[in-house]
Amino acid sequence: MENGRIVGIGGANVDFHAQSRAPLILRDSNPGFARITAGGVTRNILENLARMGDRVSLISAVGDDLFGSFILSESREAGIDMDAVLRCPGHSSSCYAAIMDERGDMFLGMSDMRILEQLTDEIILERMSRFNDVDCVVTDPNLPESTLDWLLGGALGDMPLFVDPVSTTYARKLRGRVGHLYCLKPNLLELGAVVGREIGGKTDMERAVEELLSQGCHSVAVSLGRDGCYYADRDGVRLYRSLPPVEFMVDATGAGDAFMAGMVHGYHRRRDAEGCLELGLAAGRICVSSEGTVSRNMSDKALKEQWEVLHESIS
Repeated sequence: MENGRIVGIGGANVDFHAQSRAPLILRDSNPGFARITAGGVTRNILENLARMGDRVSLISAVGDDLFGSFILSESREAGIDMDAVLRCPGHSSSCYAAIMDERGDMFLGMSDMRILEQLTDEIILERMSRFNDVDCVVTDPNLPESTLDWLLGGALGDMPLFVDPVSTTYARKLRGRVGHLYCLKPNLLELGAVVGREIGGKTDMERAVEELLSQGCHSVAVSLGRDGCYYADRDGVRLYRSLPPVEFMVDATGAGDAFMAGMVHGYHRRRDAEGCLELGLAAGRICVSSEGTVSRNMSDKALKEQWEVLHESIS
């Protein structure tokens, strides 16, 4: 259903990003660069997808405050349908703060996602019923425990469900709940949090992925940062893909969101597993090579260009 829509169910935040101009000095004031953007893992994935040319809609909750208005206006401008977002008077919108080192790598992040407690099962179902052309759903474990239980327990039937663990803290909420997932995209630390142990190396990683597949998860794509990724699914596909060096990494924030968006975009356009993986890596390269959690350079054209770079490196 290439002309269908992709629905996201999860966080939509105001993001505060600060990057140091020099090596960080703890417990001291550091000179740096700062910016404020619309964010949230699920919202970011949808923005990437919108910039790739896909039709996307978000089910989330924002406060009836200045930040809520900012999230709505910035997201709509980026191409996300926000009509199914719940506006909550008397509640503060979600916020996320990130501190980056001088290389653009994450040093510390902190989030306040309490408003998502207002996003009940009934509200999600009512919002979902507005769409009759949904191809797949993207979500994250920022949702309340009970809502996550309901959603990951098969509430949407056979709808393909893509999940980004977000962080090790939130990834723990996915433990024992992956049986109805179509695709899980953890990094190594998040993979360890999902299976309940530290991942000791390549063999241990592959074993952990097999555990998740045996629990019913259709596919797992493990992000390995600069080393690329590992993919495995219940159809027997097992793939490693390396990532060609990025000449100049501007900002690593959001690379995981872009990677997931590339994977979903590939699924939506009916690519095979290898094609989805390569689109994920291509999207990640675009993200880290430009400023912002979601690159303004993201587009279907840019994705194809990066895909060609990946193929040149393989050949």
